[in-house]
Amino acid sequence: MAASLGQAVRHHWNLRDDIIFLNHGSYGATPKAVLAEQRRWQDLMEENPVNFMRRVLPEALEKARADLARFLRADPADLGFVENATGGVNAVLRSLDFQPGDEILVTSHGYNAVKQTVHFIEEKTGAAIEIAEVPFPLEGPDSIVAAVKAKLSDRTRLVILDHITSPTATIQPLKELIAACKSERRLVLVDGAHAPGMLDLDVPAIGADFYTGNCHKWLCAPKGCAFLWVAPDRQAGIHPTTISHPFRQGFAEEFSWTGTRDASAWLSVGATIGFFDSIGGLPAIRAYCRDLATEAAEMLAQAWGTGIGTPAPLRGSMATIRLPDRFRDVPAQTIPDKLWEKHRIEVPVHHFGGDPWVRISAAPYNHIQEYEILRDSMLG
Repeated sequence: MAASLGQAVRHHWNLRDDIIFLNHGSYGATPKAVLAEQRRWQDLMEENPVNFMRRVLPEALEKARADLARFLRADPADLGFVENATGGVNAVLRSLDFQPGDEILVTSHGYNAVKQTVHFIEEKTGAAIEIAEVPFPLEGPDSIVAAVKAKLSDRTRLVILDHITSPTATIQPLKELIAACKSERRLVLVDGAHAPGMLDLDVPAIGADFYTGNCHKWLCAPKGCAFLWVAPDRQAGIHPTTISHPFRQGFAEEFSWTGTRDASAWLSVGATIGFFDSIGGLPAIRAYCRDLATEAAEMLAQAWGTGIGTPAPLRGSMATIRLPDRFRDVPAQTIPDKLWEKHRIEVPVHHFGGDPWVRISAAPYNHIQEYEILRDSMLG
């Protein structure tokens, strides 16, 4: 894949010409062709909303679920559409019957919204959150596995693992982590918010009981397109957060209708998957983004005299780079706000383990010159 891919394909997105967008990981960015497909579904819906909801939508959703299932190497019957991975986590946590004394294990690298959901369950049920403290920066996967295994106990009811962590951009060693949890007969929920599109997924083969992921991040679907996969032997007790007419009619059926909503993001998932064929194919795009993230991270760390948060085998299309020490006491949100105001650079910065880190994303429309501008902006 040519190094100039980013400049060659940027016109497929609606991104402004005067911005440097290095934060695809937060909300994604949807190509124009996919937005056009979403709009086609919206127009069809508004031509006759009753006809669409009653006669068109059920079959269209079934096809969209089948398209996504093929991409994930899953059975369509095991998939339900949700609006985002946080919604998938909520559906699982609020369906399970937690009791006082139960523990829900998360890691210190986990997504804050997921931790907040666990706190909600704490207040409602008396179950307790346990946090496995994973060190950072990381030298390799062993410390992640050791931290989780050290926190497993007889009280552990559910373990929530990230496939790719949001604050530290780390691909987790799921095979070893899930094996450790299953050896103790613990339920496992994987928050795969960043994985679809960035990684080649075979969701059933991962071995979790529950897996939720966003399609609007690295797969570039319209906002609000995500899924929840549940192993067949765990589906009986899992329901959408909003209960509606299909209650008790089966897992996939319940998630297909939770009330009136715009389903066009879900219906566009097939076009989203197909879009990547028009710009070189998803395997080549993944390789380009991974190589670009690696090149940019190494360049930034060297220029700033700092380091990268995770070794290359644990990185995909994102990377975290420590900022120079002079930023240690600067409020984290101040830095990206100033980068936006002065340079029109969009990139997230946060403190982790007491140090300031910038998390870069490498999307198909990015190129190395953009990270060079970020480099120079932080040195100025």
